[in-house]
Amino acid sequence: MVVSGFGRSPPLMIAGGRVFVFPCIQQIQRITLNTLTLNVKSDKVYTRHGVPISVTGIAQVKIQGQNKEMLATACQMFMGKSEQEIAQIALETLEGHQRAIIAHLTVEEIYQDRKKFSEQVFKVASSDLVNMGIGVVSYTLKDVHDDQDYLHSLGKARTAQVQKDARIGEAQYKRDAVIREAHAMQEKVSAQYKNEIEMAKAQRDYELKKAAYDVEVNTKKAESEMAYQLQVAKTKQRIEEETMQVQVVERTQQITLQDQEIIRKEKDSTKREPWWTCCWKNCPWSVRL
Repeated sequence: MVVSGFGRSPPLMIAGGRVFVFPCIQQIQRITLNTLTLNVKSDKVYTRHGVPISVTGIAQVKIQGQNKEMLATACQMFMGKSEQEIAQIALETLEGHQRAIIAHLTVEEIYQDRKKFSEQVFKVASSDLVNMGIGVVSYTLKDVHDDQDYLHSLGKARTAQVQKDARIGEAQYKRDAVIREAHAMQEKVSAQYKNEIEMAKAQRDYELKKAAYDVEVNTKKAESEMAYQLQVAKTKQRIEEETMQVQVVERTQQITLQDQEIIRKEKDSTKREPWWTCCWKNCPWSVRL
């Protein structure tokens, strides 16, 4: 509500409240603050490449009652106008910006990136409608079509491209699967060969170490045998030497006994011979036969 007249300079703006008005000397006017839904339709607009298309967008707009400056601007612009008239002004503004943006884009850009198109329309229209005190709440691209089957052909081409890409992707996947399988088999065989090589190396190292250990053991065993045989030979030689010594002693004793026996016998024989035999033996002129 906008109250003007006596005592109301500047006019009093009240959003969603109540006010006392003096009849005859003051007047009250109303302006809608409802959200307006606009069907923004642009028919047969030529795009950047000269292809005519029709675009339909849905916009939500409203006069901002909380912003005093925008509310004052809207009151100056639309005071005395109905809700339909305000909606028509906003619709024409939005449609003009929508047509201008379509003219600067290609069909592919509009059709494939609807979000980008909606953001551009929202941004440009908001900056213009805000000067009228109207805020754009939202804008969404609803429909894009043409009368020359350009989009249909584009869809066919895109479908064919997608099918082609799918076939290529499937073939590439199968190829990659075969390659991966071959690589896996190669890695398996390589790992098997590597494992066998490692096992052969381990077996070789084992055999070498075992041979070295066997040589060392046999050497020690041979040294032990030689030491044992040497000790046996030394012991045997010592026994033989002691035996020889015993035999020498025994032989010496035998010789001594023989000598003693000879002496004894000589003594015995001397006692038994007659005296002339002894004299004869001791005579220097006697000749012994």
